[in-house]
Amino acid sequence: MEHMDELRSLWSDVACGRGGWAMAIDGVSGMGKSALLREFEAEVSTVGGGGACRIVSTRCQPSIGSELRYGAIVDLLLQLAEEREVRQPGVFRKLLSLTGQGAVRSAPEVLSAMVPGLGALFTLGKEVTEASLASGSMPFDSLVPFQQGAAARIVDALLDLVRQGPPTLVLIDDIQYSDPSSLLVLDRLLRRLPGEPLGVVLGHTTDGAYADGPGEMVEELLHDWAKDRLLRRRALEGLPGEAVAELVRFRHPDAPSALSEQLVRLTEGHAIFVTLCLEEWRPDAGPRVEFPRSLSRVVQDRLRLLTESDRELLVIGATQGETFMSRTVAEVKEAPHNEVMERLRLIADQHRLILPTELPRWARRESTDCYRFAHGALRGVIYDQQSPQQRRSRHAHIAAALTAGLLLDSMPLERRLEVAGHLRRGGSQCLLASAEAHYGLARDAAMEGLSFTEAERHCEEVIKAVRDLPEQEESRDRRLIQAVELLLSLTEVRWRGQHQPAGGPDIDALAAEAEAAAGRRGTPALAIRTTLLRGKTLLATQGLVPSLDKLRTAVALAEEHGDPVPLFVARVEYGRQVSKRRLADGLAQLREAERMYASDPRLGGTGDPVLQHARNLGEMQLGITLFDSGHLSEALTRLTRCTQRLRQESLKAELPIALNYLAQVHVGLGSHQEAEEILREALDFEAGRGGDSGWHAYNTALLAALLVQQPAGRDQALELIADAWAETERTWLANLVPIVRNLYAEVLVAAADGPGDLLDEADRLAVATCVETQRSGMIRSEIAAHVLRSRILLLRGDTAAAQDQARQAVSILNDVGDMPALRTEEVLYHSAVAQAAAGAQEEAHALLERARHEITRKADLVDDDLLRDRFLTQVSLNRAIRRGEGIDR
Repeated sequence: MEHMDELRSLWSDVACGRGGWAMAIDGVSGMGKSALLREFEAEVSTVGGGGACRIVSTRCQPSIGSELRYGAIVDLLLQLAEEREVRQPGVFRKLLSLTGQGAVRSAPEVLSAMVPGLGALFTLGKEVTEASLASGSMPFDSLVPFQQGAAARIVDALLDLVRQGPPTLVLIDDIQYSDPSSLLVLDRLLRRLPGEPLGVVLGHTTDGAYADGPGEMVEELLHDWAKDRLLRRRALEGLPGEAVAELVRFRHPDAPSALSEQLVRLTEGHAIFVTLCLEEWRPDAGPRVEFPRSLSRVVQDRLRLLTESDRELLVIGATQGETFMSRTVAEVKEAPHNEVMERLRLIADQHRLILPTELPRWARRESTDCYRFAHGALRGVIYDQQSPQQRRSRHAHIAAALTAGLLLDSMPLERRLEVAGHLRRGGSQCLLASAEAHYGLARDAAMEGLSFTEAERHCEEVIKAVRDLPEQEESRDRRLIQAVELLLSLTEVRWRGQHQPAGGPDIDALAAEAEAAAGRRGTPALAIRTTLLRGKTLLATQGLVPSLDKLRTAVALAEEHGDPVPLFVARVEYGRQVSKRRLADGLAQLREAERMYASDPRLGGTGDPVLQHARNLGEMQLGITLFDSGHLSEALTRLTRCTQRLRQESLKAELPIALNYLAQVHVGLGSHQEAEEILREALDFEAGRGGDSGWHAYNTALLAALLVQQPAGRDQALELIADAWAETERTWLANLVPIVRNLYAEVLVAAADGPGDLLDEADRLAVATCVETQRSGMIRSEIAAHVLRSRILLLRGDTAAAQDQARQAVSILNDVGDMPALRTEEVLYHSAVAQAAAGAQEEAHALLERARHEITRKADLVDDDLLRDRFLTQVSLNRAIRRGEGIDR
């Protein structure tokens, strides 16, 4: 077989030390993918006997697999650890004995015991996430590095276990059921396979038979992996003739040889139909075989052979899932368990519709039999033999049977997921219980395992359930607010300046819904939190001005309420954002927040990580706002002190931002070497954490802007700025996008030798920023983009257009005053150059004098003589302004 040969080739490469690679076997349900993987596993296990090589395999679970965080990864690590335990007794004995006895432990607990350093990472992440959920204030971009870091450490541990043993093949079947946390680990693992004694094989069902799994996301990942050459995809289109013939000989040794040829012709090798035809064939039929008109028809014919009572048992079993337990079936049917066990045993023996199987791990201590359906598609056909209300009623009864006498939060995760799935499908009678179950799962997924994607899905289920509750339900608004806050916190890093990001919620509509719910409840604390949240979504969807109105309202509500904690958080957020519009207003808010933190022990005297996070953001913003206002010495002192303190913190979540701001100050003072060292520190720090980051992109862009000024730095700068923009597009933090885009254009202008492709691309980027900022209200970036366009047009020789762009920039600046991330003197100087080129000498000189005044004002605020001299002589822009380059001829 072609695919078996390729699997053998993979095994040969791994076993012979030629390095590992990965492949995925795609196919529709019932085509024989799982059978192929089992046959390959058996072959490798036989050939690799004696410890020379090994194979470890797992299967992602239907129904709950997509929510069972790190499910597949934990299974693989446990198998690898078990083999190590045989060679080195005692290493994982306690862990393995506990899991073997059925004392189910959480995935983070198991992973923490096996992965060095991961326990501390999970613990710290849990503390920060828990505090964030309690206040509703911390942006989750601070937590994404935890998730990325956890994945990196898990991959390190898995590869370490692999290297300690023989060459290894990992088989993961039904990858369409996988959870996002496992997929994140798998993504990192695939990128490290070359040179490792490890191969990976994935089984993937491509049709719609598994509606419960995150199939679309998995398909996109497989596509991306194949595109990036991390994975080879192979489609299983049907069993070849020789395989069908072998199957016929195995099932019916005395059958005529023409039977296999007839089967291939009729079924086109579709494994499930080949199997069904062989099950229906009788020796007296000779080579003739009747093709089943549909799977549903075959199943219905078989079900008619059962009594009505037995059919009901199978329907209840199908409602529980592909795997079901006799005790659950008995409780739903309200029949004696002994009687149900006997009936199911006879059905399995006589009708081949179900097969005995091992109990799921979370149920191994229960006194019950367990069965699975012979085919996943078979279970689907039986499940459909119900009306919609029959399904809802049975799901509700199954949920009740699984929770009888137990507290939901005390159950193993697998059981909680099973129960939540049935509650979700249980109709109106289960809405409140479903909301409770899914919210508990969402919090645990976010806090215990930093599994944010799984948490998002649970939040969405909570919101669906709560919306369907009667309006008079007492807890409706509270639960809605909780779920919306958590969901928007989790998705904040992906907001892309539009109402509904691809694959995401309508963020502003959700925030407005939560705000309205808080208003109905009349609770001040909830009103402040939801108003603050609405301010954030408005910033992403409608721009800065509507956002500032809402954030200002949040501050007013907090002042009226009198609680210093929400007031401090709201004031910091408002101060950070209003600085983008009016520097003086931002300074006032941030200085007041600083005063509050220093004077109120309820703020500065606690170890609350959310308050600490807000304090860090406020302190950094105050430092960079002072810089933007011209107070360079004070900005340098504050940001140096802040950065030194952040380097000592365990979380260091805000360190890349602080380093960015500190580097900007050094650049502004002409300390280019210091700025480059700081930026490289920031990049190295984030590279160690792993994963994309908007601030990593910004720091990369700043470094590119420094290097392009160096004679030998042009090529590296162009490479870095392209990487920075690509990362910015992937992360899309609304406030950073126009800044990095403008830096991209600036680097291209500096690198260009004259009119050509680089200038054309720079102009396209600047135009894009002008268009975007009209909507977003990011005036600072709009001004900078007009200045860039003026410079580009001047280099092209279009002095009239350059003059017009320069006048637009100065006009906006005159209206709004000094702006953050924008040097007023730079706007004035380049505008003066454009006016001079157009012959408007009087206007040019007036602008130049204004620019010189700004330089003098800032120099007078520098209290160190050496720094002041560097500011005046080592900053190329300042030299040009003082000399009147391009203006005084």
